[in-house]
Amino acid sequence: MRLKIIQASLAVVLAALLAASAGFARLRYTQEPQQELTVSAAISLKDALDKVAQLYRAERPNTVTHFNLGASGTLQRQIEQGAPVDIFISASEDQMNSLESEGLLLAGTRKDLVKNAVVLIVPKGKTGIASFQDLARPEVKVIAIGEPQTVPAGKYAQEVLTHYHLYESLKPKLVHGNDVRQVLTYVITGNADAGIVYATDVMTTQKVTIVATAPEDSHSPVIYPVAVLKSSKEADEAKRFLDFLNGKKAKDVFEQYGFKPAGK
Repeated sequence: MRLKIIQASLAVVLAALLAASAGFARLRYTQEPQQELTVSAAISLKDALDKVAQLYRAERPNTVTHFNLGASGTLQRQIEQGAPVDIFISASEDQMNSLESEGLLLAGTRKDLVKNAVVLIVPKGKTGIASFQDLARPEVKVIAIGEPQTVPAGKYAQEVLTHYHLYESLKPKLVHGNDVRQVLTYVITGNADAGIVYATDVMTTQKVTIVATAPEDSHSPVIYPVAVLKSSKEADEAKRFLDFLNGKKAKDVFEQYGFKPAGK
């Protein structure tokens, strides 16, 4: 009798294990597979994109977004050399125009995302610089800007200084950063007396002060275009993320971090 009870108990346990195993198998095969997106983006977008990615993950929990951040010109070259990128967000139209002319963008996906402003900053508490013209003063020894050939913020800085007829005379004072956040670091640490960055960069620190904002007519429009790459292996999901970037939740985040809608 005891043997029959034990055999019956084992049968029940075995049946339960088989049922559980079948349930886990069904769950495993019915869950949506995880997708991964690689977004190459201008480093000035870092803080806003981190927040946007959190919001997107809440809506699309099976999608993991990886950000490759840096100077837009450097990111452009990586894409041209075959880097596996799904979405590109540039801090200038120049880089996006080049990729588009080379046929590397997925047709119909390019959009203008946000825009920014160009500002002159100094270390917190520093006096004696209140305008771009003050950069010509002899006590100003080092001015940090991005590398104009690869860093859009550097190109805009060059245009602003040219607008004020200062660029050629200030060349001996200029130190070039590999991206706009490096320019910000030069000023924060006091290794530069002043620097030219985006208005949004200043919102990441309390260690610098904006002393002047460049007039819009002194430089090219600071537009951030976005597009899906033709080589993307996750084009459908990339389009969803791009739509999310242009939606209200993401726009609210961008405005929170100081960016303005591209259409305004």
